[in-house]
Parts: sequence; C-alpha cells; structure tokens
Amino acid sequence: MRTQVAIIGAGPSGLLLGQLLHKHGIDNIILERQAPDYVLGRIRAGVIEQVAVDLIDEAGVGARMHSEGLVHDGTQICTGGARQRINFRELTGKTVMVYGQTEITRDLMDGRAAARRITDYEADVYELADLDGRRPRVRYRQEGREREVECDFIAGCDGFHGISRKSVAASVQSYERVYPFGWLGLLSDTPPVSDELIYIRHDLGFALCSMRSRTRSRYYIQCSLAEQVDAWPDARFWDELKLRLDDEARARLVTGPSIEKSIAPLRSFVAEPMRFGRLFLAGDAAHIVPPTGAKGLNLAASDVRYLSSALIEFYKEKSSAGLDHYSQRALARVWQAERFSWWMTMLLHAFPDGTGFDRKVQQSELDYLFGSRAAQAALAEQYVGLPF
Repeated sequence: MRTQVAIIGAGPSGLLLGQLLHKHGIDNIILERQAPDYVLGRIRAGVIEQVAVDLIDEAGVGARMHSEGLVHDGTQICTGGARQRINFRELTGKTVMVYGQTEITRDLMDGRAAARRITDYEADVYELADLDGRRPRVRYRQEGREREVECDFIAGCDGFHGISRKSVAASVQSYERVYPFGWLGLLSDTPPVSDELIYIRHDLGFALCSMRSRTRSRYYIQCSLAEQVDAWPDARFWDELKLRLDDEARARLVTGPSIEKSIAPLRSFVAEPMRFGRLFLAGDAAHIVPPTGAKGLNLAASDVRYLSSALIEFYKEKSSAGLDHYSQRALARVWQAERFSWWMTMLLHAFPDGTGFDRKVQQSELDYLFGSRAAQAALAEQYVGLPF
C-alpha cells in the first residue's frame, strides 16, 4: 500500500491525528496491533483540557462529548479530614471536561469509519525501514500475510511498549523516575461522592475520588507494587477507601460491584528527541506521566496538535519548518507537564521511605497552597493546561 502518513497505533493519539489529517485531505493509514474490542477495553484517563476538547471538535467528533461530558470548574484537595477547593474558573477563566478516554476512542473510531479511512487492526508491525530516506516503509503481519506500507512520514503513536521507539532505541536519550507505589483503581456504576474530583492526602496513602459520568465512578487508592488485584475483593477496596475519606465523603459514598479493577504503577518517563528522520513519536511512545496531574491524554493531544499542524503545513505550504521544530516544541510542553505531575505526586502521596522531615515539608506545602491565592492560581493554571 502507499499513503502519505502511516500511523502506528489506534489509541486516541493515533485516531485523532488520522482524523485531523483526513479533514485536510492528507491520506493516512492506521495500523493497530490489537483488536478493536481490546482497544476499547482500556480504562484510562477521564479529565481533559480545553486543548483536547478543541482538537476533538476540530476532528468533527465532539458532539457526544459535549452532550455527555461533565464540565468542571474546579477540584478539591483533602488532608487531615478537611477539604480545600481550587476554583479553576475563578483563578484562570478556564475549565476541564470529564469524559472517559474509552468514550473518546469510541467517538474517534466511529468518525474514522464514517470517513471510510483505513484502520488495519491485529496488524503486527515488525519493522520500520528507511526512516532517513524519502520513502520510509512499515512492514507488518496480518492474518498470516506479510504486508508493507510505503509512505512519506511515520507517526509512532503506539505507546510505551510499541515498536516505534524501540526501532530507534540506540538514538534515544531516556529520562525516567519510577515511584515506589501504584494506584489500585476500581470502576463502578455508582454515583460519585462529589460533583468534582477529590484528591486525598492521608497517612495511609493517597486516594482519589473521580468519575466518568453522573452514574459511573472511578476510585483509586495508593498501594504497594507488590499487591495483586486478586487480593483485593470489592469489600476490601471499599473498606480501605472509607478509611481515607473525610466524613462527608464517607457518608455519601455508595458502594457496588466493580466493573473493572487494576493496578497501575507510577512512573515519569521522557524520550528525547521525538523526531528521527521521517519518524515522529507522539503520546506514550515518547513520554509517560504519573496520573496525579491528569496529563497523559492531554499531552498526547498536545503532541497531535503540533504534529498535525506541521504535516498540514508541509503538504499545503510546502514548508518543513513545523516538522523541523516539532520535537523542540513538543518537548518544551512535555517537560512542563512532567514537572507538574511530579510535583502533584510528591505533594499527595505517602512515600514508604519518607522521613518525619519529609512529611512535615509536605504538610507545609499543603498549608501554603491552601492559604495562598497565588499558589492556587499556579496549580489551576497548570491543571487546566498551559497556553501554547
């Protein structure tokens, strides 16, 4: 096959990039290793910045998001049994949208199907060839057959474990921090305890009360990386969560059977650069953030904004300026999000090796945040998304 842009990965970043390019008449093919049902089964982020909302609208698939998504003006942080509200709208004039990544993926899949664009699922990409040439190629296996796509550019949107970054591993400079705990998450068809997210700093460990809709809740508790999901029946999870909640949240908590339960390790990771000849990395293929700052999907959308604009500029204006600066521009925003996510993680979690001094400094930081409008504005500005 021949196309202009070969996109590896049919997660939100790959699908969003494909849809934006299609809107501008740029031919593209998406190759995905998994089946569609597997892709839709991934339970991920639910808080999206305005930049992501705008891109989804630009891609022409935002109708259901605006109908079912929840606009949040702020968030709440709880410590010592007391909550402090951070008012995004008042402090920045901006808001965030709560709308599950699974639903975004579904909307993008439907949009691509309506556009009759090619997405090859269960396509096992095993080689990226001639990345420094004018006609790079993607080789993959599907249904026992060897296939090849020739293209102008390759967009690696295939996640942390995908082949895109592995193909250029010798040229990648990696920066990483692995945190000594994970998040045990539970999804349930129960009403949320609050109209906004509640971040909880507790001596037993961090907790988060989140939601996907007015009738579907997502809860997390900090846990050891040695834990196994099977050791956490629903009753044990709810009991542990209750210990970390404030009195009001505990009284409002509605428990129920879990739809999904999983443990996610926390890490910070950045790969530099994000361009290798005709290969461009985007999303989790280039960076991972701990979920504390709600930046994973939003960073992917940021990458797609830069990359789609650069590719449109190349084909419409015959200019490579955007492509030449893609890595530099994307990484500047990546490191801002990495710093914010690291800070939120350090602020709210109980570290196994933390000393008394560490805990006192952590509490002092929270006290300063609760008492300073400037500190709250800084948090709000970064949470809703820094301007481009």
